[in-house]
Amino acid sequence: MADLVVSRPEGLWCEAGGFFIDPWRPVDRALITHAHADHARPGSRRYLCSAEGAGVLRARLGAISLDTADWGKAIDVGGVRVSFHPAGHALGAAQIRLEHRGEVWVVSGDYRVEADRSCAAFEPVRCHVFVTESTFGLPVYRWAPQASVIGEILDWWRANAAEGRASLLHCYAFGKAQRLLAGLADALGASAGTAAEGGALAQAPGPIVCHGAVEAINRVYREAGVALPGTVPASALADRREIGSALVLAPPSAAGSSWARRFGDASDGFVSGWMQVRGARRRRALDRGFVLSDHADWPGLQQAIEATGAGRVIVTHGYEAVMVRWLRERGLDAQSFATEYGGDDDGAGEAPDVSAPDVSAPSTDSSVQGEAGQGATPEAPR
Repeated sequence: MADLVVSRPEGLWCEAGGFFIDPWRPVDRALITHAHADHARPGSRRYLCSAEGAGVLRARLGAISLDTADWGKAIDVGGVRVSFHPAGHALGAAQIRLEHRGEVWVVSGDYRVEADRSCAAFEPVRCHVFVTESTFGLPVYRWAPQASVIGEILDWWRANAAEGRASLLHCYAFGKAQRLLAGLADALGASAGTAAEGGALAQAPGPIVCHGAVEAINRVYREAGVALPGTVPASALADRREIGSALVLAPPSAAGSSWARRFGDASDGFVSGWMQVRGARRRRALDRGFVLSDHADWPGLQQAIEATGAGRVIVTHGYEAVMVRWLRERGLDAQSFATEYGGDDDGAGEAPDVSAPDVSAPSTDSSVQGEAGQGATPEAPR
């Protein structure tokens, strides 16, 4: 039987259903895992995504012909049974389950296994063939719990505010920024019942300022029902005291811009999984790097793959060769797809050159063990 999904010049192609998944060229029918720019590109005639992801996909692609599907609801697309399941990566991010002639494939897009309230939690889905990312597919990448990283950011913010320096925190505008805002609100005690409308943070050192690119996505999250703390535009800061106590969330592209320079002698920080590698922090000349990713780390990738029960795994972007080798050594049928993914979020090209990686590290890590299963109990392929 021919493979249900193959790689073509336009993207990942399902011939049985007549559609592409996350195509990188315009096509007739595109099924979208999530709205980061490397997975959701303009120009296709029709789109299909999770209902949770519709708002942010429209915010990024504009007026498109879009159909949606609720989590877990199976629909027929060209004779293939299709359903969307949470990937835990960002608002609306999905794994796409395909069933045809008794065989089940799952295309994961990007995913992370640690849950938070900014999006639906990752849900393991049983399948015969799992198509996985491998952005952080090296043993060096192991994440601390989110609450620990949020605590580090708060300590940095408070110390800067005490010195009268703004805290300029660079992060990706879609997903990472909103995850940080939700985590900060939880840690600081957002005013009950009013956070969704911009409630105050009871114990914050100062105001939270968001760059316009971040605020545009904040608006979509709030409309989707995700409670975020109140944020203000830079123009709303009245005096030097407010500027010096502010936490400023901005995309990496804002670094060195006239917009960023208005905050004076700010302390620069960056939030990304790549901050685990010292060279990435040094190249950006940062005061602080915080290790927090919306992708699975090395143990998380292994947990997710194992939870699918798949006997065959196809690796897309990231450290494909390392992951394929590791999987084969454990008796799985593994290969890779050449894709054009990686570049809009944590996969933005900070990867160090590791020519001889050690892939003999333990397969699990206590910091994430138990979090991968926060979605539904894995179901048997149907």
